[in-house]
Amino acid sequence: MPELKHTDITGDSPPSDLPAPLQAMWWLKKGGFVVGPGWEKAHSICQSQEGTHAYDLVHALAHWIEGDTSNAAYWYRRVGDGRAETVAAEWDRIVRLLAKSPSQPGC
Repeated sequence: MPELKHTDITGDSPPSDLPAPLQAMWWLKKGGFVVGPGWEKAHSICQSQEGTHAYDLVHALAHWIEGDTSNAAYWYRRVGDGRAETVAAEWDRIVRLLAKSPSQPGC
């Protein structure tokens, strides 16, 4: 099965036709799930549409990656969602959720 374009991080930036929440997820993976330039880009995308489910879900993951557990818990409460056991598993879970309806990035 070919890799989906939102999981292929070989380029310098995400495909421009990806919905913004999936672009943020791309940046988190490209950045190796650590705080740095990729995390900053993902966080900026999340902040651009606070209050929209898909963006808030990615925002929760970004703060988990950052190590800000209270802030991550806040965002997970806002979206009414639990989380996977690891950051990598959570990334997979969120990508699957967001990829189900890419034409509706607000979920």
